[in-house]
Amino acid sequence: MEAIILAGGLGTRLQSVVKNVPKPMAEIQGRPFLSYMLDYLESQGISRIILSVGYMNDVIRSYFGSSYRSMTIDYAIESKPLGTGGAIREALSMLEGDRAVVLNGDSLFMLDLRAFINFHCGLDSLLTLSGKPMHDYERYGSVLLEDSRVIGFEAKAFRSFGYINGGIYVMEKRMRHLFQIKEDAFSLEVDFLQKNTHTIILHAFKSNAYFIDIGIPEDYRKAHTELERAFGKATG
Repeated sequence: MEAIILAGGLGTRLQSVVKNVPKPMAEIQGRPFLSYMLDYLESQGISRIILSVGYMNDVIRSYFGSSYRSMTIDYAIESKPLGTGGAIREALSMLEGDRAVVLNGDSLFMLDLRAFINFHCGLDSLLTLSGKPMHDYERYGSVLLEDSRVIGFEAKAFRSFGYINGGIYVMEKRMRHLFQIKEDAFSLEVDFLQKNTHTIILHAFKSNAYFIDIGIPEDYRKAHTELERAFGKATG
């Protein structure tokens, strides 16, 4: 199975504590956050990684090269910012198989990837997102569900309980043709998912697995104390 990691963002919200490296290369306990993502993906049976890179991509390429442990690594390099949607569109063209797991490079959701893929394939769907249950939150927008069916999205607002988009998708290579109608740069979440809820059947795979998003300084600091423990629980 192949995975696409979106690692091309500028990481402006994190620049007060992480400087001179792209966000996925932010150091956590002596090594980049991206290496934790790769450890997770290998543990879940992923064999090939496509890293979608842009800002300071030489830092990522020089560190990881063409392989990590048992996985091969290829790079989709953005010559200009393409947004999450545009980056996925280009990376999908590099797939060797029919589908891929797609992940944001600044968050880690340690769900059972095999179960997620099986859930997606059982739906015969083009795209399935991950849903993380949350309590008393307002930092994230919400995914509105009827059972597993996605019926809408809600902007950031306080909710006592809801589901957020966990930042991992299973996506068919055929999705690239739907993305062709978009301009060069577009957001998967805002410009595609939120606008196509009623035209494309979307489902969410629900999981209460460990989740961390290092996109803001507060959670980046939290990752320093949580990540090693989370991996210990996952493998212990």
